[in-house]
Amino acid sequence: MRKLLLLAVFLLAAAGALAGGLFWEERNFVAPGPTASETVVMISPGSSTRIVAGVLAKSGVVSNPILFRVGVLRRGKASALKAGEYAFPASVSMADAMAMLIERKVLQHRITVAEGLTSDAAVALVDADPALTGPSTVTPEGSLLPETYLFERGTTRAAILVRMHKAQQDLVEDLWSKRKPGLPFNTPDEALKLASIVEKETGVQSERARVAAVFINRLRAHMRLESDPTIIYGLTKGVPLGHPLRQSELETPNPYSTYQIDGLPPTPICNPGKGVIAAVMNPATSDELFFVADGTGGHVFAKSASEHQRNVAQLRRREREQNAASSAGSKRDGLH
Repeated sequence: MRKLLLLAVFLLAAAGALAGGLFWEERNFVAPGPTASETVVMISPGSSTRIVAGVLAKSGVVSNPILFRVGVLRRGKASALKAGEYAFPASVSMADAMAMLIERKVLQHRITVAEGLTSDAAVALVDADPALTGPSTVTPEGSLLPETYLFERGTTRAAILVRMHKAQQDLVEDLWSKRKPGLPFNTPDEALKLASIVEKETGVQSERARVAAVFINRLRAHMRLESDPTIIYGLTKGVPLGHPLRQSELETPNPYSTYQIDGLPPTPICNPGKGVIAAVMNPATSDELFFVADGTGGHVFAKSASEHQRNVAQLRRREREQNAASSAGSKRDGLH
């Protein structure tokens, strides 16, 4: 009887200790962790629970690698932890760290291709990103969609360029199916050529459809487009000249110069953005044939050559007045 009593006491003590241990494990497994700020950790493919626990402890994400390992094993999640690059938030608990590893909430890097960049410039951005791997691929001009793209470390450069191209294809296919009837181009590629010119001609969102209409009206009238950015692209492949166009550059034989060729250039001259592509597919309704800068970032539009010449004369007069005022101000400041 005494032995049975002792056994019962022992079992009760053991059960109490076990319950206390589980309570302690549970409390510490969900308690805030030791990190004071976001901590980026790379978990290699094929890592065991023991290795994962060691990496997290070495990085300061968890304070007790044994407790983390026991907690994962007790919950039956050892085989569910996934490799990748993780950005663990400050004070992340072991439970939350485990959940991130199970759900593979890996760190997302981002790369932004701005509207109007040439494909060479976009590829240069891709080549310079250290989170991407492998070589880039040959990328035709105007074949990428300017956008911000999220990706995880180790994504190949070829894969991100394919995504950019696919995004453009999907957008153009959708917009082409909804395009305005009667446009003076027959293929999505021709629409992209015109969109690239509009992209380079105006940075004012509200003007896009109107600028697109001017070029479309000129195409319908069999007029040359006479777009300065096409000259620059033919001379430097889109790299800024660093000076206003010179007469010699206007006269240099140039297969892209829409002052010299009829219709559209051989290829796009940049990668146009969503808004510009949409504007070309659904331009404004107008009979305007000309536009010129207004000196404030926008443009003044005209229906006739005589009206356009008056607008150009006003711009030149405004420029002379501004230059004179600037020169007078410089003299007063003692710069001459």
